[in-house]
Amino acid sequence: MKIALIGATGFIGAKLLQEALSRGHQVTALVQHIDKLPQHAQLTPVAIDVQDTAVLAARLTGHDAVLSAFSGHAQANGFDYYLAGIKSIIAATKAAGVARLLVVGGAGSLEVAPGVQLLDTPEFPEQWKASAEGARQALNLLRQEPSLAWTMLSPAAMIAPGQRTGQFRLGGDQLLVDADGNSTISVEDYAVALLDELEQPRHVGARFTVAY
Repeated sequence: MKIALIGATGFIGAKLLQEALSRGHQVTALVQHIDKLPQHAQLTPVAIDVQDTAVLAARLTGHDAVLSAFSGHAQANGFDYYLAGIKSIIAATKAAGVARLLVVGGAGSLEVAPGVQLLDTPEFPEQWKASAEGARQALNLLRQEPSLAWTMLSPAAMIAPGQRTGQFRLGGDQLLVDADGNSTISVEDYAVALLDELEQPRHVGARFTVAY
């Protein structure tokens, strides 16, 4: 499969790149700094500003799917930067006629009780609120695109480097927790779940989540 991966050098994007290449996919990595990318026979590096919708659409044309690990964490105004970027990515994907768009989401928009999302609880860390709100708004934008074959994958409440086990649970709009009340997933297994969804679609036009 020919994949365009946006944000391939990021915290999650780098693991998505590794997983996609290990499965034999052809990957075009669209990043700001191509010098941070590894060398690989199946990898085509492309330097790009995702805010330039016309250029982005041209780069996405001809791919089977777009994977967006775009993030605004490194920006001073992460929320505005991310929201503008995800709008550009959605528009460019549609303009390029790409069949599928898979987006890295956040845990903040997952429900912890009926009608109560994790982001709106007192325990939610202040430093992650801007990016979590951006991801929640991105989900709302995607839900307004009935003609786009989109999918968003929200991680568990805690996502960190770990092991690639291939053993995890999938859910819908509710936060998944284990028997001790913990909600965790490794970045490696998150990447497995998203690439599984790409190869065998089960959540087209929907958001789903993954946790141990």
